[in-house]
Amino acid sequence: MIEAWRVFRIQSELVNGIERLAKLGRAVSIYGSARLRPGNEYYTAAHTVAAGLAAAGIAVISGGGPGIMEAANRGAFPHEGASVGLNITLPEEQGNNAYQDVSLQFRYFFVRKFMFVKHAIGFVIFPGGFGTMDELFEALTLVQTEKVEPFPILLYGSEYWAGLVEWLENTMVKEGCIGQKDMNLFTVVDDAEQAVSLLLAHHEQLGHDPNN
Repeated sequence: MIEAWRVFRIQSELVNGIERLAKLGRAVSIYGSARLRPGNEYYTAAHTVAAGLAAAGIAVISGGGPGIMEAANRGAFPHEGASVGLNITLPEEQGNNAYQDVSLQFRYFFVRKFMFVKHAIGFVIFPGGFGTMDELFEALTLVQTEKVEPFPILLYGSEYWAGLVEWLENTMVKEGCIGQKDMNLFTVVDDAEQAVSLLLAHHEQLGHDPNN
């Protein structure tokens, strides 16, 4: 492919994503590992969080694949809030889960990540791998640098995230690479109902959304 033509492919993904989600309104993006299957405690929690949000009319966005992504879409699917999957083309194909009202396919990670953020009033980060970490730190960076309006960033599972939180505190803060106040950009939770309550409270504080 001639390099310049990539611009049109990128543009087409961006325009299609914006158009397909134009009337979505407010949403919460839920991230986590594709490898955590039904029966796993985090799969169950993601399902519960998504169901609680969608029952309140808030859309749920996931990466569209299996694992935590499936749990989020599956929880939201029967309810009023839209269940959205933003899938990505990978060398080892990631199939779309079956619980999506809107399913989009992306080639480029950066376009997909833009769509995760565009409608988001909160992120819930479940245990995951490199991709989940990438999405977590992008969210933290966007809020820290005030490129987006502040929104809740919830890390679900204190046992899983304890090592990372300790390293942030004892290494990054200690070395002055981030400030102590930056540790307030996220909240660690262990209860699905608490996660839903925090997100709904933020939703209420925002007031009327003209897109809804």
